[in-house]
Amino acid sequence: MHPAARTRTTFRAGPAPVPQPRSRRIRSLIDADALRVLHRAARVLLDDLPDLTDRLLAVLREQEPAYRTALENDHAATWQEVHRSLRHSVTSLLDPRGTREAAHRCTWRIGVTRAEQGLPLDALLHAFRLGGSLVWQRLVEETTRSEPEDTRLLVHVATDVWNFVDEHCTLVADAYRQAERQLAWRRENRVRLLAAALLDGTSRIADLPETAGRLGLPERGRYVVVAVAGGRPLDLPPGGSAYWHAGVDVDHGIVLVGDEGGGEADRDPVAALALPTDGPAGRRIGVGSAVTGLAAVGDARRLADLALSICPPDGGTVRLTEHLPEALVVSCPELGATLTERVLGPLLRLEPADRDVLLDTLVAWFACEGSAQRAGERLYCHRNTVLNRLRRCEQLIGRSLARPHEVVEISLALTARRLLRG
Repeated sequence: MHPAARTRTTFRAGPAPVPQPRSRRIRSLIDADALRVLHRAARVLLDDLPDLTDRLLAVLREQEPAYRTALENDHAATWQEVHRSLRHSVTSLLDPRGTREAAHRCTWRIGVTRAEQGLPLDALLHAFRLGGSLVWQRLVEETTRSEPEDTRLLVHVATDVWNFVDEHCTLVADAYRQAERQLAWRRENRVRLLAAALLDGTSRIADLPETAGRLGLPERGRYVVVAVAGGRPLDLPPGGSAYWHAGVDVDHGIVLVGDEGGGEADRDPVAALALPTDGPAGRRIGVGSAVTGLAAVGDARRLADLALSICPPDGGTVRLTEHLPEALVVSCPELGATLTERVLGPLLRLEPADRDVLLDTLVAWFACEGSAQRAGERLYCHRNTVLNRLRRCEQLIGRSLARPHEVVEISLALTARRLLRG
């Protein structure tokens, strides 16, 4: 062979075509025949849709108590809903792409509507699966009746039919759950608005029955409001009824403490209210006095806030019924400031060191219930020193610690100075 013959280059235009398997061509022919059979049966189902709807409702009435109730309450609306859903299911067999969006909208509306009506989700999903089964059964029945030899071809489209059913089951469940979340939010927001109006004292008489129902509290009863600041709401009351309303700075608990009649056992319901003796540092609790009826909860809230304002800054619990003098002072700060100046003015204008010694002695004497001996022990001085300081106080303020009326004035003035200072 000539050497040049071995160096000759061969060019190819591209990769050699790969022969297509014969089975793929057969498969496409089978699919086309299966779609033809499916479409033929689906058109018959469209013409027979009212009967298909009646058949599905009969099955639902038998198998689903929730739908049995829906049919009894509103048969026409339920029939129309099922009819629309079946129509979209069957038309989707004929034109999946063209009808997809409309079918989705229909299913979504059904999910939302049934959530709003309170139909159980399990019953709704069961209805969709029963509808899918019925459509498939009718497709097989119609093909068997008209062209028995074509029935076997439906096997090739069964997956598409059941994928459609699964898709719409998922969609209706999503719609149902989303609507359920929105409904829950609306309910919670409605409860918050009703409770806020109750605590603000702006609740309408016409709203009281709804408020009582949503809060789970009787319209008639004895209530105490508990105000909590600087910590989480309390677990109140054990074995009783309460509703907690969260606020920005203060949480308020509406607590049922007795019947409206208020018998002997309920004479002092606030005293019987169990409150924690410990808690996070800085948590302040104010407990108002009892009121009768939900309509009076606004007054109870103001009393609880008043009690809260008396609480020490470092935390503690104040029951208003045990601190009425302080409450009187705090409820009218202007009068409290006037009383402080009128009674303690000369003493307050002393040099700070001298003023503080005399004020501390007065406070200790009142805290020790008028005992100079115990006041001296608290102040680490002799009782005679306490008596001398008290006499000087009497001279400065022009009042006697031996006269009850003037003792009350001095005590209230000291309380006002402590609570209103700063």
